[in-house]
Amino acid sequence: MNFSTPISRLRLIGLIEGISCVLLFFVAVPLKYLADTPQAVTIVGSIHGALWTLYILAVVNAWVARRWPIHRAATFAICSIPPIATFLLDASLRREQAGEVIT
Repeated sequence: MNFSTPISRLRLIGLIEGISCVLLFFVAVPLKYLADTPQAVTIVGSIHGALWTLYILAVVNAWVARRWPIHRAATFAICSIPPIATFLLDASLRREQAGEVIT
């Protein structure tokens, strides 16, 4: 995969951000409340926050570079919130990367 295009960067950052979201919600938060380990949320939450910021910047970059309609960029931004949603959107990005026209 060539990471020099906005779509390939968005796919990579989306994958990493999605993994960090899953780790935060399904590993770190349970550790905080079930094992009395609040450091897990502090560490994973900070990493996830930085990755989320990179993801939003990658969405803006793809929006501008690919001249996406605002609703497409907004969909990608909103889908950064629920866990695993970035994984579901990857199929759409893969098709766009392969040359299909997506609106």
